[in-house]
Amino acid sequence: MIAVRADPVICGHSGEARNLAEVALTRGFDDVRLLTWPIPTLQAAGLPLKPLDRLLPYSDGITVERPEAVGDYRVPDGRHLAGLTGRLVELLSDGVPTVCLSMYLVPHTQVINDAVTAARAAGFDPQVHTIAKAVGSDVTNVIRSCLREGRVGAATVLMTTFLASDEVVAVSEYTKDEIIASAEEVDRHCGTTFAQQCRERVTVSYPPIDSSAFLDLDEDTIDAALQKRGLERGKYLLFLSRVARAKGIYDLVIAYGQMQARDKIPLVVAGNGPALDHVRAMARDDDRIIFLNDVDDDEKPLLMAGCAAYVLPTKPEPDFVETFGIALAEKMLAGGGPIVTTLTGGTGEAVGDTAVIVEAGDINALAETLDRVLLDMPESEKRAMEIRAREHAMSFDRVAVFDDLF
Repeated sequence: MIAVRADPVICGHSGEARNLAEVALTRGFDDVRLLTWPIPTLQAAGLPLKPLDRLLPYSDGITVERPEAVGDYRVPDGRHLAGLTGRLVELLSDGVPTVCLSMYLVPHTQVINDAVTAARAAGFDPQVHTIAKAVGSDVTNVIRSCLREGRVGAATVLMTTFLASDEVVAVSEYTKDEIIASAEEVDRHCGTTFAQQCRERVTVSYPPIDSSAFLDLDEDTIDAALQKRGLERGKYLLFLSRVARAKGIYDLVIAYGQMQARDKIPLVVAGNGPALDHVRAMARDDDRIIFLNDVDDDEKPLLMAGCAAYVLPTKPEPDFVETFGIALAEKMLAGGGPIVTTLTGGTGEAVGDTAVIVEAGDINALAETLDRVLLDMPESEKRAMEIRAREHAMSFDRVAVFDDLF
């Protein structure tokens, strides 16, 4: 059982859940459940969602459950949590050996902890093993926010919730270091011993990627997808990610306005997110910037493979730091033009030495670097980078990640 936001949310960790679920069917698990939220609840939260009519189906043996809220309007918060927890208790009561993996400490790990406690208290004696995976924003957003605001009690709850699981995992070495640093700060305030426990127990499990969806793409299919969008192979700059300030989208739009290559190479912004409307307004007078907010999982690798270069100028913000960069690894598998990105958070772990690096937040350097890549980089250098990138990204294949984690 995997507790996660899950499809249709545009989020790398929802893709992680799908990939782990699919591999589980090949590794001896005969019933895989994804427990997540009712779609109206996700829509009401303002999360960026994929086109609902084009979600890829899950394999037989995978069930996506979206328990309804428990109680009525007089319980303004927690009703959906009660629904998730109650359904987990039902699933744990059948005596079947079960692994529960939570992605996001808030609220999914707490949901699993509460369900296991309730099932044991009720006498069901569940045969359950729990894994809590801190995916990044757990730390860079939630725990760090608590510490900045002096809410050490809430930070303490989050650390105890994490460490209550049988196994505790971080999505990258950067995230592990951030967990330990946060634990040290809580320890200083509260006299706790969280940091030592984290050093001893936290392991790293990188995001699992379905490499088969990005490798050996049919050339005619790529060309047909680009033609449908009015694009040409190797003649557009691609930003494909959540459209948010922390992804560097504002820096990119400003830098693109300064670039020499803009006359030859349009910028394609593919994705949804909180900054989309504002960025559209910024670019309303620039017909060289193309917005695509309906890209599905089938089209994504085709756009990546056909671009002249892929750019993700992510930078640290108070509410988000890129703790890995799943889209970077996907692009490395798909091939196409070089990647231009920053060494923010865990992106260095994702790209290794296979990308062109710029300083986060340096708009002039971003414009100059993109011009160099698009106008001056020899084809032989591009091809060599593409080969190295694909070899590096294969270490994130979902089968290898699953086997290491489970």
